Amino acid sequence: MFSRSAGLPFSYGHLLKFPMSYYIPHRLSWFVLVAITFPMSCTTSDPLGIFEGTTNVGDAPLGGGMLFERFTNTYIVTGSGADIYGASDEFFFVWKEVAGDLVLQADVEFEDTTGHQYRKAGWMVRESLDADAAYVDALIHADGLIALQWRSETGGLTREVTTPVRAPASLRLERTENLFTLYLDRPGERTTVVGNITVELPDSAYAGLVVCAHDAEVRETAIFTNVHLQEKIVTEERVVESTLEIIDSQTGERQVIRQAQEHFEAPNWSPDSLTLLYNSGGRLYHMPSIGGEAVMLDTQFADRCNNDHGYSPDGTELAISHNTEDKGSLIYIMPATGGEPRLVTELGPSYWHGWSPDGQKLVYCARRGDNFDVYAIGRDGGEEVRLTDAEGLDDGPEYSPDGQTIYFNSVRTGQMKIWRMDADGGNQTQVTQHDEFGDWFPHPSPDGRWIVFLSYDKSVEGHPPNRDVKLRIMPADETEDPRIIAHLFGGQGTINVPSWSPDSRHFAFVSYRLVGQNSQD
Repeated sequence: MFSRSAGLPFSYGHLLKFPMSYYIPHRLSWFVLVAITFPMSCTTSDPLGIFEGTTNVGDAPLGGGMLFERFTNTYIVTGSGADIYGASDEFFFVWKEVAGDLVLQADVEFEDTTGHQYRKAGWMVRESLDADAAYVDALIHADGLIALQWRSETGGLTREVTTPVRAPASLRLERTENLFTLYLDRPGERTTVVGNITVELPDSAYAGLVVCAHDAEVRETAIFTNVHLQEKIVTEERVVESTLEIIDSQTGERQVIRQAQEHFEAPNWSPDSLTLLYNSGGRLYHMPSIGGEAVMLDTQFADRCNNDHGYSPDGTELAISHNTEDKGSLIYIMPATGGEPRLVTELGPSYWHGWSPDGQKLVYCARRGDNFDVYAIGRDGGEEVRLTDAEGLDDGPEYSPDGQTIYFNSVRTGQMKIWRMDADGGNQTQVTQHDEFGDWFPHPSPDGRWIVFLSYDKSVEGHPPNRDVKLRIMPADETEDPRIIAHLFGGQGTINVPSWSPDSRHFAFVSYRLVGQNSQD
């Protein structure tokens, strides 16, 4: 079902035998003229460019074809087919057999502005050339919609993540082991992340350009420029790559603020909106919220800070959790600009999670005896107050903006869920209900309207790192069920502590990948 000569070598013999109108619309006759006038730029030695074959996947009735213009590195691909969705597909595929990690880049536009709004073109990585094969793709639709789609198993259903960012944008689909990440690059804009999803495709797979008309009775044409396909064979142990992102809580648009091959966690957003704070290697770092250089904060003796830290409501102080040698994690307060930490909790281990709105109390998770519960204490220390006493872990407490409610996560029902209680510990009530997820670390927005939290698959115990997780958001008045706002790879360290922007529009988090430190193409 594929041809290694379907790239249409440019010669008069081929033009006479196979009229170009069979492969591409008449409106692209200018491209044929370029090929005839400049034969050295398009030769029979590389009719498919960097690719190896073409396939009419799913036997779309009208098939398709491809032209490659080497001088401009342009691929013009025409395809038919009903759709790339559901349990099987119909589309035209220009492919190469690849192995290892991948970086796939291209700019995509449609030759004609008319036609079905859901005709689509982009990159695909596919386990086989069968119509029902597992795959991951990055597609631009004719109406500007951009989607990351995947089918996890042969014959399975297709799922997708979309972004509010509309075309034009450069697609960059990256594979690291079985994690696929779609980035969008636009001149003068921060890089956007559409999603991070895990699909267990074989190491050797097919990667290439796709066009689907979304109508089996017509052909549509897409133009691919700036096409790059890079294979990376990882030869050393993989390392963690951390990406600090901000996300629009209403649209779901994700923007990259910092990305590095190092492990950092748990961003906080300063009350004046200017600074992001995170921990890495036992230290705290701060950087401009619009991006820039990260600078280590002076925490003096506190050089084993964990991911439980945050700004006071007025932004002048930080609560931090420092791992001591004899008592484990203890909570301290220090100047937000750096300086000597002051001990608050005498007993350990204690892990900070929230300030009261007036800045006078802290709430935290602590183990006393054999159980982890939620406690409160004054900012100057003193006697702590136990707020929960259920068997199992109660964790992640955080005050509502009015100080009347504390949100937390609890496993008391056998599955980790979001709960709320009065500030004195009364009226403990379960908030998230569905059994599909295990829910952690609720964060109410500063305006009191929303709660965002981290969700694992229900089969996952605890909150480990390097898992497929979701960020979910729901109205604080609980009038609607939670909705997924982001798919990512992470967990521990992603969003452990308060990270909302002061205007309640965005929040910060960290996603992760396991990448090859030393690779060869």
